Amino acid sequence: MTVQRSFIHRHIKWILFFITIIFSVYTCAAIYYSTLEPNSLRLGATALYALLCLATLYLQKPKRQLAALCSLAICFFIWFFTDTPRNTRDWAGEYAVLADAVQEGRIVHVKNIRNITYRSETDYTPHYYNADFNLDHLSSIDLVTSYWAGNSIAHVFLSFGFDDGRHLAVSIETRRQKKFGYSTIAGFFHHYELTYVTADERDLIGVRTDIRKERVYLYRLNLSPQTREAVFKNYLNEIHLLTTQPRWYNTLMDNCTTEILARANARPRYRLDWRILLSGYTASLAYDLGLLDTHYDFATLHRLSRINRPENATPDANYSNEIRESLPFTLDNK
Repeated sequence: MTVQRSFIHRHIKWILFFITIIFSVYTCAAIYYSTLEPNSLRLGATALYALLCLATLYLQKPKRQLAALCSLAICFFIWFFTDTPRNTRDWAGEYAVLADAVQEGRIVHVKNIRNITYRSETDYTPHYYNADFNLDHLSSIDLVTSYWAGNSIAHVFLSFGFDDGRHLAVSIETRRQKKFGYSTIAGFFHHYELTYVTADERDLIGVRTDIRKERVYLYRLNLSPQTREAVFKNYLNEIHLLTTQPRWYNTLMDNCTTEILARANARPRYRLDWRILLSGYTASLAYDLGLLDTHYDFATLHRLSRINRPENATPDANYSNEIRESLPFTLDNK
């Protein structure tokens, strides 16, 4: 203990220096990427806080330096934890309307299902419709992974299938304001609200396969009817809850993959798997857990599960059937 105290005493200034630098970078980034308005207030608050953090480095006595740093930390966390998410902002067009879901007996009423008609990624016409789903007819859950750059990061979401041929796709995303683009770094802070985009597959999958030309894969999850229903109902409950209790999105802790596991009531150890952070490998985690078709090795299943579309294809009324025609679980049933 004496040796440890002696080491800390001799190096206290350097220890405080590194703590101050790390604290300053994080807190200033949190303020910079916040939703404070107007922009001049946000930028001014960032600059002022950076100067105050810098000033603590010039205090000669470590006790004063530590006291100043603690004071700044208290001020920051008071602001941070009172900076609440909202549903009332000037949202980007594709996030303007929240979905809602209400269950009555075995019937689920889903409101504001999005079905955007895309001419290009930025040129589109929003449409919304309401639909009722019978829980007794929930027949499948498909895992969708969409890659836009490299193999490590993908957007992951689920699509719920019913025995009448309908599919309800639900994607957990950043609910962005018109003035914000997408930023992974910004997602670590209070910058985006979290939203469950509830949409027709022609919209949610079609924009990725036919408009953005991303690499999209669709896997059938092997789940019991009871598990399928439990997952679907957990999704519906969260969709309804977000209409009155908005939440912040977080790139690390509350993102598209961690939320899927939360709604599936997955054990904590699965939520800490490295393939959750590197979401491009989420399907391989599902395979290792026995949730995908194990008649194939994963490399083969991954190759066969890619959605292949003609060069000039556009999503039409038969889109859900078309994208499944050549997938493994369809071929195996023929």
